Amino acid sequence: MAEPVSALRIWIWRHPKPIGAAGRCIGRTDLPVDPRRAKRLAHRIRQHARRHHLPHAVVTSPLRRCADVGRWLRRWGWTHRVDARLVELDFGAWDGRLWRDIAWDEIRAWEGDFMDHAPGGGEPLRRLRERVEAVLAEDRPALAVGHAGWINALRTRHTERLCAADWPAPLKYATLMYP
Repeated sequence: MAEPVSALRIWIWRHPKPIGAAGRCIGRTDLPVDPRRAKRLAHRIRQHARRHHLPHAVVTSPLRRCADVGRWLRRWGWTHRVDARLVELDFGAWDGRLWRDIAWDEIRAWEGDFMDHAPGGGEPLRRLRERVEAVLAEDRPALAVGHAGWINALRTRHTERLCAADWPAPLKYATLMYP
């Protein structure tokens, strides 16, 4: 029997730190992760699932820094599904660039209209929140590996007037009840 909607959960882990990300604006740039770190995170997820009697199924972003964790779990008999809706915010022309090389007036424009401005011509935060809601609408508990932006969009989904100063520090792991 399915759990009532009010009891559904998402357990989401942030991917391991990608190689070559330091000082760069990283959204959809597909950077690799150290395989040992991906395996370590997969092991932690597997332990969590055992402890809480959760299904051996994980959904990940298609980017390697997430999908590599799912591939480790698949090697251990898990179901691994890739869902493009879990991908990080699209930073457009900013993506992959050093933060110091992005003009301050461009960053200030995003801060001034944090929800609806598309940084670098990419994707506005409001669209990321719509992807979060679409995943949550599936009415099923999930173990997931995603990105800091996605996790923060989930954490702040009930904050209507979000500004840049309200954006939380990234978490490595979050268990969230929804709706």
